[in-house]
Amino acid sequence: MKIAVMNFSGNVGKTTIARHLLLPRIAGAELIMVESLNAGEGAGQALRGRQFGELQEYLQTVPSAVVDVGASNVEELLGLMHRYRGSHEDFDCFVVPTVPALKQQQDTIATLAELAGIGVAASRLKLVFNMVEDETAVAPAFDTLLAFLREQPIATANIACALGTNEIYARIDGSSADLYRLACDETDYKALIVQAKQAPERLALAQKLATRRLACGVMPQLDACFAALGLEQDQGAPSTKQTQPLAAP
Repeated sequence: MKIAVMNFSGNVGKTTIARHLLLPRIAGAELIMVESLNAGEGAGQALRGRQFGELQEYLQTVPSAVVDVGASNVEELLGLMHRYRGSHEDFDCFVVPTVPALKQQQDTIATLAELAGIGVAASRLKLVFNMVEDETAVAPAFDTLLAFLREQPIATANIACALGTNEIYARIDGSSADLYRLACDETDYKALIVQAKQAPERLALAQKLATRRLACGVMPQLDACFAALGLEQDQGAPSTKQTQPLAAP
């Protein structure tokens, strides 16, 4: 299975969705990052046709992949899909994360419209309702987006495909930490804390214990969200493949 994760808008949790929702639950999948080298400096370069050609070629050689498209590259990538006619068929589906903020909902609508415009069927366009606050109902929080889809059903919207806010994502941001492995960690941190002689060491161990507890707490929500996506793919053990970056020159 090959999945692209994208949205014109930033700050919707694309990388969280790619790394922690999809990648561990798709057997043998590789994570491919499509991003500009200088995106973090506010001066990202456009994705070139050559890079898109390489991406298409590479996708033919692997059985499963999750492609995380940086917000600064979505417009260029969609433009290249128009040029490489039929290239959208390389993906089994497109996952579009969204959050309650109005601008992000509007950007999500624009993303869905562009994908539908190049021929992606509604059954292959799937939404993930992300960063939903505790005790908040999904439908009212995303009323603008859902109202659009009632008028123009160009994507699959299942409100069970939802993830809440959780500090675990901030804790592991910028690291290579794997939520599945964190949750499966059997280290007896409480015993190690008792044995530790220095306060900084005890604090570091306590932080690892708290991170594991948060990871264990969020796993059922991630499992339920993935199941609600309805992807036709056997669930397997977490992938151990390395991330393959695809950056503009």
